[in-house]
Amino acid sequence: MKFKKYGFLLPLLLAGNLQIISNSARAAEQEQETSTANTEMQKIPSVSQIETGKTIPQSKNITINQITSVSQLKDVQPTEWGYEALRSLVERYGCIVGYPNATFRGDKAISRWEFAAGLNACLNTMERLIQEGSVSKEDLDKLKRLTSEFQSELAALGAKVDNLESRVAVLENHQFSTTTKLSGLTFLNITGLSGNNILANRDPNNNSNFSPPVRDPVTNQPSVVRLSQPQTTFSYLTWLTLNTSFTGKDLLITQLAVGNGNSPANNLASAGYYNQWGVPYTDQTAGPNANEVVIRELSYQFPVGNTVNVVIGPRINFYRYFGYNPYTFFLTGAGSFDSIGSTLSNPVDRGSGAVITWDITKEVQVAVAYLGQNTEFLPAFLNTSNNPTEGLFGATNSMTAQVTYNPSKDLSFGLFYTRSSSRAVGGYINGADANPLPYGYADDGQGGPINNGESNAIIGNFSWTITPKFAIFGRYSYGNTAIYPLTPGIPNGEVDVQSWQVGLGFPDLGKEGALGVISFEAPTEYIAGRQYLLSGAGNGGNQYELEFSYFYPLTNNIAIVPSFYCIWNANNFNGNPGVYVGNLRAQFSF
Repeated sequence: MKFKKYGFLLPLLLAGNLQIISNSARAAEQEQETSTANTEMQKIPSVSQIETGKTIPQSKNITINQITSVSQLKDVQPTEWGYEALRSLVERYGCIVGYPNATFRGDKAISRWEFAAGLNACLNTMERLIQEGSVSKEDLDKLKRLTSEFQSELAALGAKVDNLESRVAVLENHQFSTTTKLSGLTFLNITGLSGNNILANRDPNNNSNFSPPVRDPVTNQPSVVRLSQPQTTFSYLTWLTLNTSFTGKDLLITQLAVGNGNSPANNLASAGYYNQWGVPYTDQTAGPNANEVVIRELSYQFPVGNTVNVVIGPRINFYRYFGYNPYTFFLTGAGSFDSIGSTLSNPVDRGSGAVITWDITKEVQVAVAYLGQNTEFLPAFLNTSNNPTEGLFGATNSMTAQVTYNPSKDLSFGLFYTRSSSRAVGGYINGADANPLPYGYADDGQGGPINNGESNAIIGNFSWTITPKFAIFGRYSYGNTAIYPLTPGIPNGEVDVQSWQVGLGFPDLGKEGALGVISFEAPTEYIAGRQYLLSGAGNGGNQYELEFSYFYPLTNNIAIVPSFYCIWNANNFNGNPGVYVGNLRAQFSF
């Protein structure tokens, strides 16, 4: 809208109040940021030349009532800076109206239709007053004087609006999309480790993290190897996220990922524990192979009413909706695979299916989900939801229900339960498909194969920001996995396991927006069924981990995150030397 074309009207409409002019300039600047539909207007001689096919909005907000006194507007006070200008327009010229609830809403933006209606009313009133001779010579002289006096300001305002409209036009012509917003995260990781002669359950003939150990034919015990210290690594991980909205309320999430991380601790872990203890979450490849672009997430969400949200998709991110804790959120809080969430939570990190969330009250939310396995870092043959042999409802899959309670912004509790079916591959339940085993390899306890197994896991989670600078948090998990031997005569069994985590948070440590976190956890404490574990049971010990991390923002888009991990009794072998991991992460968001 080019205000300079109506400049001769402004002094009369504003009753000599220059503050309105400066406010119009501010509104014009805000218009650039808030309106994507504001295109440069052209001079037209007739309303009939406006583009057809667009209907004038018939919003209830445009229903207005004529008033005769500014005192009829209950939200207008004499202390308002534009009070005198409004009073003059209402009581002297009678061309300002109010809403049906007797309000003026002076702090709200107006639409072009509302502006046109108000301007037309004032023009009609002025025309009538001039014809009736009701406009005094004094008023006309004042109009001429004010028009002359503010001519330079009005010209400057018009030029500024022209410039803003030109810049908006450039942005609109070169924008990425009218419906999609692109954002990204890039992580650079330098990771080093100190630890040597570490005992682990692996196949001595194929020292790979992806090959099952073998049982001794005499003792029936899983094979054990000693692993030597790995070298320091420097890796990257990048996520590009496309958030698309077609209605303003829905959201299509498409996330691409690529990386080349293979963290040093992977060289010391028992078979099946790839990307687990001692590994920073962002020190990974993203997909099955390094430097390979994968779709990490693809889902569509939409509201049903005001309190229910539905998410459907072939690759939904489970952790976007379940198990959140502000002090273990990997971007700013604890950062290793074992500390960012429960190690027992779900065999399906990303999957095909649906999630429904329901905000029962401001404090209470319920979420439910069904997901079939479709995780981006698994080889294609392990993703079952798009495989017609297994299908969406075949193993591996999971059903989850969660309740969260937030009595205040500083206190949060969460509890969720997952029932899952884990697919046995090659006669073993193993790796990422094995939660809540979790990971490792399980057989029938005598070296024989097993069938698919059902699992249950229940996880409790809390965080409490006691003061603005100090918080505590914790998590407890319990899970069991059924073992169904395929060899006749061997009875069914079960593996029972628990894990726990406690920690301290230090918000704004050293700088506003920074966060220091200390976390102590036991990722896998086996309660029963160790005899079924080819990998993970160790020699009966319990692994413990202590983690220090510090998120330090350099700018709004760049942060550095140093962290340090101490691991005792690695791989659940009592007597294993300590393993110490240092990681320095540079984090870029855009």
